[in-house]
Amino acid sequence: MEAKHTINAIVENQPAVLSRVVGLFSGRGYNIESLNVGPCADPRFSRMTIVVPGDAHVLEQVTKQLNKLVDVVKVVDLTAESHVARELVLVEVATAKAARTEVISVANLFGAAVASVKDGSVTLQFTGNLEQVDDFIRLLRPYSILNLSRSGPVAVIRGE
Repeated sequence: MEAKHTINAIVENQPAVLSRVVGLFSGRGYNIESLNVGPCADPRFSRMTIVVPGDAHVLEQVTKQLNKLVDVVKVVDLTAESHVARELVLVEVATAKAARTEVISVANLFGAAVASVKDGSVTLQFTGNLEQVDDFIRLLRPYSILNLSRSGPVAVIRGE
């Protein structure tokens, strides 16, 4: 199994920056497992959180190439740094009325919220670290997951 690296890139909040970053990855045959972008405290800049699978060589090349882009201000590999990362997951679970209580109990165990209830399903919203999200999904699998959407992590270095 390949290692996963979490990279933060502070970029200028300009049109086409995302396109150039994605083009950098695809042009070199590197995969992006997850990509999140949003404005920083200073609206002139955005923070990209990118999860890239690969070995040390892939990480080195990605970091070097990102640093060459004009709109990139700073690149940090968070993988070995102390950082906070959270992911949002929305899960729609098929539920007969009898099982609904059990599904909501699982949600309560994790501190998840009920986002929507329909006759045959319930949609849950949960935010946590990667392991918590994986555990949450694993416990819901026996109830028949109808839809699943994960945001991928957003992350910041501690103390930044």
